[in-house]
Amino acid sequence: MDIRYRSTRGDSEQVTASQAILRGLAKDGGLYMPETIPQLEKSLKEMASLTYQETAYEVMKLFLTDFTEEELKGCIGRAYDEKFDTEEIAPLVKADGAYYLELFHGSTIAFKDMALSILPHLMTVSAKKNHAEHDIVILTATSGDTGKAAMAGFADVPGTRIIVFYPKGGVSQVQELQMVTQKGDNTDVVAIHGNFDDAQSGVKAIFGDREFAKEVEAMGYQFSSANSINIGRLVPQIVYYVYAYAKLLENGEIQEGEQINVTVPTGNFGNILAAYFAKQMGLPIDKLICASNDNKVLYDFFKTGVYDRRREFILTNSPSMDILISSNLERLIYLSTGCDGEKTGRLMKDLAEKGMYEITGDMKERMADFVGGFATQEENSAEIKKVYEDTGYVIDTHTGVASCVYRNYAKTTGDTKKTVIASTASPYKFSRSVVEAIEGPGSSDDEFTYIDRLNAISGVALPQAVEEIKSAPVRHHMECEKDGMKETVRGILSGK
Repeated sequence: MDIRYRSTRGDSEQVTASQAILRGLAKDGGLYMPETIPQLEKSLKEMASLTYQETAYEVMKLFLTDFTEEELKGCIGRAYDEKFDTEEIAPLVKADGAYYLELFHGSTIAFKDMALSILPHLMTVSAKKNHAEHDIVILTATSGDTGKAAMAGFADVPGTRIIVFYPKGGVSQVQELQMVTQKGDNTDVVAIHGNFDDAQSGVKAIFGDREFAKEVEAMGYQFSSANSINIGRLVPQIVYYVYAYAKLLENGEIQEGEQINVTVPTGNFGNILAAYFAKQMGLPIDKLICASNDNKVLYDFFKTGVYDRRREFILTNSPSMDILISSNLERLIYLSTGCDGEKTGRLMKDLAEKGMYEITGDMKERMADFVGGFATQEENSAEIKKVYEDTGYVIDTHTGVASCVYRNYAKTTGDTKKTVIASTASPYKFSRSVVEAIEGPGSSDDEFTYIDRLNAISGVALPQAVEEIKSAPVRHHMECEKDGMKETVRGILSGK
């Protein structure tokens, strides 16, 4: 079946998967959505024996219908290779009554690698298919992980350039070092004086600026995105939920058709939305447990039906979740309206202009698969310590939020279904917070002191990504004000 994509905000134009990937954002500012969510073609029993790469093909071919088998298998093969430190790509670890889906075995030790290893290949194939005349400029805001993973994927890819904005002081030391030491003649990193929402809003504003787009085209460029607003980011994320279920089945942990729950530490909503897509495709998922940190805008939304970003922005020890505007929620809103683009557009306008919106009772009912929960920094630290002391297994601060929320949910509801927890980053990426959660406050300000201590605590070998930044020179020094992002992009592209 040939699947087309259209905007969540009502633009009637239908585009192919490759066009949606190439553009990143629809012309009216909406996000691209498939006109229908396809069903898995193989039975889950058949999927149980497949490798990660084979699973990826079975899932992605259903969405990317204008890619040939050769094109798609080529992209998958180049993405999921020795860049990952395990053949499984996304192993499942059973610990403390749950199944932790480790999504951090790629080159930048965070779950963003799962999609951003393949996006550059999907993008370059898409450019060829659509006879793109201009070089593609990947413009991205990051709360810490997307930026590095995107740059690692796009570094020195012919016909592309990538510009990443991150909040100065709003990411971990390891995250910042990973970005500012990034190699590649086509990579640029800019620290903005503001938070992630400021960076994300600035990027969206640039995408929506038609006059600037013309100016950039005259320079020989066109914009696209590596954020999860790009459907080429979302589709690869569906794969690992299907793979996790298949592995549980293969290992005899569940029976075919048995329902599981999925818990996801959530910021921009893309990762948990991918699990929802997997459910819509036929994967037996019951509850999607949306875990927030102190920035609990999503928890409040699922509880009340009111999305309200007008609140204090709190910097936490799980910085990739420090987000008050969850872009991918727009896709769920769109589905909950019965795919009414006009209605979705009005709600997004309310969010931009008033800072909030409220959904109807019918829409809330259509989101009944989701359950919100949140964990404070103190609860997060206590959970990391508990899991380590009970099992010897070390989790990072984002996984800690999800683990804590899952445990509270199970205790409150009595729901004993087997649960997959998305483990989104290596503990080495947030070593100070993890070590201090387990052993108490330390006296050093040097992140690498904590990295060495974590190595001793966990017994897990130091990832290559961490070894590399110990001695890598800083290559990127640029900073700008939050309202100076467009001018900064203009300067970079014009060579000034």
